[in-house]
Amino acid sequence: MTKYLQATEMLNFHHSSIQRLIEEKQWAKEDDFQKIRKIYNYVRDDIRFGYNTDDTISASEVLKDGYGQCNTKGTLFMALLRAVSVPCRIHGFTIDKSLQKGAMTGLLYKLAPQSIIHSWVEVQFQDQWYNIEGFILDSKYLSRLQDKFSDCTTSFCGYGAATDNFQNPQVDWNGNDTYIQKEGINHDFGVFHSPDEFFMQYQQQLSPLKKWFYRNIGRKLMNRNVDKIRS
Repeated sequence: MTKYLQATEMLNFHHSSIQRLIEEKQWAKEDDFQKIRKIYNYVRDDIRFGYNTDDTISASEVLKDGYGQCNTKGTLFMALLRAVSVPCRIHGFTIDKSLQKGAMTGLLYKLAPQSIIHSWVEVQFQDQWYNIEGFILDSKYLSRLQDKFSDCTTSFCGYGAATDNFQNPQVDWNGNDTYIQKEGINHDFGVFHSPDEFFMQYQQQLSPLKKWFYRNIGRKLMNRNVDKIRS
């Protein structure tokens, strides 16, 4: 299990900000169930849903930003778990861009690639691996999204969600799998020891111009759209 507990450049849980957070929350003193549950709830709700500059930023950078999406929230979640000796790994995918419609609009949506790099975290608890994806949307954002589309009671795809049970998705962890974007998956890359390993092999293929546009304009527009829903 040592490979699922190691620090990496992205999973930099020895960073002072991460160690301070763990000490403040006293997570290391909990049993494994409570470690996972409390860290999960923190990443889901205290780190709000939003779009960072890049998928490959470190856990300490995600914590500093205070927001993230599937890949970056996953990096922070993994770093916090490994810091308190809970084994975890990453499962890589792509999702159809329709999942982002609403957060992405207009020209930005048209320019986006059809398939977008996605991942969830697999956590080992009591000799079983659990798929953990439901931390992506913070509870306030998800609740506002459900209010906005209150007439939708079954499948929903857009605004960062892809679920077949929109009004009651499985986003609470109590020793179970959690999902909020699973229904948007269109390709499976398999399991990797760390996000560093995954992103070394698979990254979003964008031209230099599109990458600049996303980092400096696109993601800010997306974050503004997300904040409009949340507020």
